[in-house]
Amino acid sequence: MRILVGLLALVLIGAGPAAPAEPPVVRVKLTTQAGVITLAIDVKHAPLTARNFLAYVDDGRLDGVTFYRASRRKGAPQLGFVQGGIDTDARRRLEPVALEPTSKTGLRHVDGAVSMARYEGVNTGTANFSLMVGASPNMDARPGSPGYAVFGRIVGGMDVVKRILAMPTNPGGEGAMKGQILTRPVTILKAQRLDGTPHPTGRAKVWLLFQGR
Repeated sequence: MRILVGLLALVLIGAGPAAPAEPPVVRVKLTTQAGVITLAIDVKHAPLTARNFLAYVDDGRLDGVTFYRASRRKGAPQLGFVQGGIDTDARRRLEPVALEPTSKTGLRHVDGAVSMARYEGVNTGTANFSLMVGASPNMDARPGSPGYAVFGRIVGGMDVVKRILAMPTNPGGEGAMKGQILTRPVTILKAQRLDGTPHPTGRAKVWLLFQGR
């Protein structure tokens, strides 16, 4: 019996403390050149997308990236969305995340929603995200379209988001982004989680080598 108890103790010691559970909602503060935006990331309803985004935050992969797109609605330019993130910077990219459609999560592209951008392929989201100004139900999942993954909402700084949406854009660009690229992208100086425990990936921060750090 003493031997069994001793072995059990060794196993428990070797296992170490369990990783703390992520809160159901994690606030993230984005300090930008245009002001501060605070997001509430919905880990409970969109766990894959939320944890993917938080990995970029915890690694510092969003520090120094930009809001580069302002998509204004025709006839109602005060509505639309702004998009930011790593753009095409492969040095900051982690593996793509599987799509969590709105039909699965129950989240919708309502005013203030935070949505994961992606390429034409369904499971191609990385760390480019959109902030809704006004509802965009056309971005929800529906028959014939998988839509985009909502994974949070804006809880502070909507005035900053609206200010970015109203900034001048270039007439050029391709496809859906034609005429929507900001003339002067807005830098995200720092992305910081405000709740829970950071879980950095431990992956190499290759982009820092190109910043003279």
